[in-house]
Amino acid sequence: MQFSQFIIFGGCGFIGTHTANLLREKYPDAKIYIADLLADGTEYSQRVDVRQPISMNGEFGKNTLIFNFAAIHRTPGHPDHAYFETNIRGAENVCEFARKHNIENIVFTSSIAPYGAAEELKTEETLPTPNTPYGISKLVAEKIHREWAAESKDRRLSIVRPGIVFGTGENGNMTRLYRALKKHKFAYAGRKDTIKACIYVKDLVRVMLAMAENEKKDTELAEVASRVQLYNCCYYPSFTIEQIANTMLKATGLKRFIPYIPKKPMMAAATVCGLLGGLGLGICPARVKKLMVSTNINGLKLSQNYPLSYSLEDAFRDWYKDCGEKELV
Repeated sequence: MQFSQFIIFGGCGFIGTHTANLLREKYPDAKIYIADLLADGTEYSQRVDVRQPISMNGEFGKNTLIFNFAAIHRTPGHPDHAYFETNIRGAENVCEFARKHNIENIVFTSSIAPYGAAEELKTEETLPTPNTPYGISKLVAEKIHREWAAESKDRRLSIVRPGIVFGTGENGNMTRLYRALKKHKFAYAGRKDTIKACIYVKDLVRVMLAMAENEKKDTELAEVASRVQLYNCCYYPSFTIEQIANTMLKATGLKRFIPYIPKKPMMAAATVCGLLGGLGLGICPARVKKLMVSTNINGLKLSQNYPLSYSLEDAFRDWYKDCGEKELV
């Protein structure tokens, strides 16, 4: 399936920016609308607050593909109501905008948060049991998009549940890991075998576009289900924190000894750091607790249908190259 125009809700963000770059490369003649609170207000970069009914300048229709990335996602970091207000209202308003303009294809970035925090391996068939406001809001947002897709046999929906998404401009977990490694301030918190599902941003955006372009339907599924794709987006198999840290060191040429600190003293140190503002590394008890809990997500289905282009080491090397081989930012 080919498209002549695209709307990226949340297009000024990390994933949105990389998506726009890919679209400009693959569809050089297409109109690419950036819809974001931080947009500059020009014709193709319009200020949009998804918490409110959406109005945009332009002619949209069946040739338009929507990417819905608009979300409050960093956790911890926001009051509970903010996740529901943005992620649920945003899903409702984006879907209503699609209805109004007869747009038939949406790609929605959910999260692995709907699975909840637990060590057990999760596949796409695992019953979601979210235990955070963010995870709950994302699961509800998935249902809202599914309701939109069920209303017409012509509508298609791709839902992705990415693990940690890393790459240039991320400024998140992987960036913090690199900074901590570089400054000799990273230690294994309570364990070395914590599984952290992750995916390189360039692979993620390529996979999402491929899903939207794919017109094949699974004849073994019910008709509505055949128009809705759901994929965990992460490496298969997922890597442990020790594998990730060692691969990052290798790819960036750093040589570091990484100490292991048992859980109790690690939490005590995190509490002190939290009181001191995290020492510039975002260190606090909540983030350290996250380091000790696996995100054990199964990416087998993705690997079978949309194989990733970058190995973990290749991804870190490519990211490092994009940053002038000076650091990871």
